[in-house]
Amino acid sequence: MSDRPKASAPKTPVSAAPARKAATAGAPAAKSGTGSWLAGFITRAAAGIVYAVVFILCLVLGIVPTAIFVSVMSGLCCYEFFRMTRLDGKMANERMGIAAAVLFPLSALGDSMLLNALLFALMLAVGIWYVWSPRTRISDVAVTLMGPIYTGFMLSAIVLLRDAVPGFAGALLSVGVCASLWVSDSFAYIVGSRIGKHKMVPKISPKKSWEGFAGGILGSVLIWLILWATHFYKLSLPYALLCGVVVSILGVIGDLIESRIKRGVGVKDSGNLIPGHGGMLDRSDSLIFGCITAQLLLMIGGVL
Repeated sequence: MSDRPKASAPKTPVSAAPARKAATAGAPAAKSGTGSWLAGFITRAAAGIVYAVVFILCLVLGIVPTAIFVSVMSGLCCYEFFRMTRLDGKMANERMGIAAAVLFPLSALGDSMLLNALLFALMLAVGIWYVWSPRTRISDVAVTLMGPIYTGFMLSAIVLLRDAVPGFAGALLSVGVCASLWVSDSFAYIVGSRIGKHKMVPKISPKKSWEGFAGGILGSVLIWLILWATHFYKLSLPYALLCGVVVSILGVIGDLIESRIKRGVGVKDSGNLIPGHGGMLDRSDSLIFGCITAQLLLMIGGVL
């Protein structure tokens, strides 16, 4: 037996091993993370562009395509609303509610009396359902009524707005109102993500900041200034500025209302219909309150 010591492999320093492993694993991980973010951004952008193009195309083509598109949009929004409230234990009459949500924008094609008649019919039908269904709770009735009114009735303002001014001027006004809310959302996101420090309502929407809120108002005002500059409408400069500010604020309130609903039932998105955006209600939350606000302001100001 030899007394010579056995040769052993050189030991790697303890501190170097983890560092080398981290360096080896870090590069692919970073590359993968960047690729994943880019793919997600492209998907989100593509879906948003398709949604906007179809929406704008319907507004440009006229009142009937607009009513059909808004009707479909309202039905989807109402379905997602009922889906969320079901998670909270509310058992709405979904068929009745979704049917009303779909019919509200279509009824806006005719006389305004049709909207009132449909609202009356919805209240009557839900009341009769409550009387003849002993197991139905008053909370189920409230949700059944809120669904179609919150979606279809409120979004009918887009149809009424498109119908108020004929021709190209009407199409431009409708697109402008919706664009002011879309641009407001985009400006709020850009400004808030870069310099946002003061949170608005962190318990409901943690990413919203007062800086982003101000940026959103600026974006909305820019679109309303473009509408004023066309001189197609009886829209004064001060009133255009007022509309830009108020419409943006009501759009944010609509966003917060939907965020409160989602927070209450414990979901991140209302659905997964639009890749990268969530559900149709997620895309329409600011339009629900912003468009009807614009319509009322334009009527009060004598523009419509």
